[in-house]
Amino acid sequence: MEYVYSALLLNAAGKPIDEKGLSSVLTAAGLQPDAARVKALLASLEGVNIADVLAKAETMSAPVAAPAASEKKDAKGEKKDEEKKEEKGVSEEEAAEGLSALFG
Repeated sequence: MEYVYSALLLNAAGKPIDEKGLSSVLTAAGLQPDAARVKALLASLEGVNIADVLAKAETMSAPVAAPAASEKKDAKGEKKDEEKKEEKGVSEEEAAEGLSALFG
């Protein structure tokens, strides 16, 4: 995730997102950049306008609904697993789809 954050930071600063920039940000954060991961990120960002994607993501985000006042509990008084997942607001599949849309 730190590689994506470094790309977002470079974008916010108006700097080019390239190997040197990503490596510099990661090094400044105290990490040892992995050249293969840097190249993979750059390949996935090729042709992607990050500002447009972020703007679109902001307009598509909706507030998370508050949990219902009464919660169903099982025999032991604990919430059922299905309800625990619903409380998170976004499933893992939806989150993964959102990230793939962000980076092509």
